[in-house]
Amino acid sequence: MTAPEQLAGVRYLVDDVAAAVDFYTTHLGFALSTNAAPAFADVVRGPLRLLLSGPASSGARATPPGLTAGRNRIHLIVDDLDAEIGRLRSAGLSSFSSDVVAGPGGRQILLTDPAGNLIELFQPAPAPATTASAGP
Repeated sequence: MTAPEQLAGVRYLVDDVAAAVDFYTTHLGFALSTNAAPAFADVVRGPLRLLLSGPASSGARATPPGLTAGRNRIHLIVDDLDAEIGRLRSAGLSSFSSDVVAGPGGRQILLTDPAGNLIELFQPAPAPATTASAGP
């Protein structure tokens, strides 16, 4: 596991910390690090520490007036997007908020957690084949 000082932290505000922990650990391969539910928990996947802040946590304080929430999302790379979508649907998840979109960099779909936070599942495009150059 990555040392805590090497983790990138992202905070998601959630209405139900236990439901969020269950979602991320059961379906997306995160491991529980700290559980102070119902106020707070954090889960880890590789170098990402996802802080799940419930209504009673200090991290859930209101943002200053005039600011609105962004369209931020965590970006999880998968090897086979179609297989991942099938696995999640077989597990009963139907919270996809987009269709599969393809571009030059790869394919993606958006999923929402129980609180409506976005997760982008992304399959990179195959690397272009390179040709070996002839020697001198």
